[in-house]
Amino acid sequence: MGYILVIDDDDHICYILSAFLTGMGYEVKVAHDGEEGIKHFDKGRDFDLVITDIRMPRMGGCEVARYIRGSDRPSTPIVAITGFSENDISKEFFNSLLMKPFNLEALRDVVTSLTKNC
Repeated sequence: MGYILVIDDDDHICYILSAFLTGMGYEVKVAHDGEEGIKHFDKGRDFDLVITDIRMPRMGGCEVARYIRGSDRPSTPIVAITGFSENDISKEFFNSLLMKPFNLEALRDVVTSLTKNC
């Protein structure tokens, strides 16, 4: 169906997102911080969607999104997930924002709308 990169420093969130998205038919690659996420983005196949936490050690989601927008695949859809204020987010880099805690229906709707061509 499609290929999604999930970047979050919380193992529990990574597990839930990976299991849910796999159940929806997507292949999922997980990274535990922004630096690892960028490595996967650069060496992996083309991702249909990137879901990233905003605040993480070493490199946060805004830096990841800025990197992707400057890459050779700048149109890759990016979803920000955060439990902090929306003011912490450079919204111009993201296609959508999910505030933690979010429900899985909201996640499904966002993923479906951003990957409809997969």
